[in-house]
Amino acid sequence: MRPIRSLALLTIAATALLATAAPLAAERPFPETVALPNGFAPEGIAVGPGDTFYVGSIPTGAIYRGSLRTGEGAVLVPAAPGRQAIGLAVDERNRVFAAGGPTGRAFVYDGATGALLAEYALAAGPATFVNDVVVTRDGAYLTDSFQQVLYRIPIAPNGTLGAAAETIPLTGDIAYTGGFNANGIDATPDGKTLVLVQSNTGLLFRVDPATGVAQEIDLGGDTVTAGDGILLDGRTLYVVRNQQNRIAVVRLAPDLSSGRLVTHLTNAVFDVPTTIAEHGNRLYAVNARFGTPVTPDTEYRVVQLRKR
Repeated sequence: MRPIRSLALLTIAATALLATAAPLAAERPFPETVALPNGFAPEGIAVGPGDTFYVGSIPTGAIYRGSLRTGEGAVLVPAAPGRQAIGLAVDERNRVFAAGGPTGRAFVYDGATGALLAEYALAAGPATFVNDVVVTRDGAYLTDSFQQVLYRIPIAPNGTLGAAAETIPLTGDIAYTGGFNANGIDATPDGKTLVLVQSNTGLLFRVDPATGVAQEIDLGGDTVTAGDGILLDGRTLYVVRNQQNRIAVVRLAPDLSSGRLVTHLTNAVFDVPTTIAEHGNRLYAVNARFGTPVTPDTEYRVVQLRKR
């Protein structure tokens, strides 16, 4: 009888060990930082289905796709002449929208295959910098840091992309000055209100996407200068302040007419973070390392923080 009893005890012990091991594996934390390819020179980040993330390369227009859970990934969209990738956004159909910076263009890629689905000429001339993008139910809206306008790529109810983009003048309280103006952009869940930051003045605005009329969000005298990418999470707005190596946390009023700067988040490994995305209760910021020479050996990474 002893062998049978011993076998039974071993079986019970093994079952208990597996039962405790499974939750530990499931609860294994996501990597605190995720390495990007050396020399990639990133700027924008967007989170797609599951734990997939996308990061764009400023000088080449390449798009890197990786897993926030494992930290592994590969280049999805290869570098191409005449393309750049600044701000990124992913829609519900897993299409990746990329703002083209000084090219004056926007690019749309298949998030699964990397195929170029559409390309839009938004602005011409040297005085343009298509900086960031947000996708709502009826369109993708892009900022231009040098021209006081928004661009809209129409999206039909069936998901079809419009053949041409629209230009919407920005009016109301916002006034462009020298340097980088409108930068990061986000939208309320219903898409009826846009929120953007003006980098050089540090002011925040809510914008009617139909008219382009901007109303300043009253921060009680505070500003968020060097504001870059933003993330609207309910009534909390996260604003990446790139050269300051920190992220402002702003609590907004229900109608978004006002807010208060409550704190800043930072991380010891921040090196000029630019844009931000979310996954559950985690935030992910891209270290763009502006001011550091871009060489084939220059290292870049995505940095994880917790929401506040």
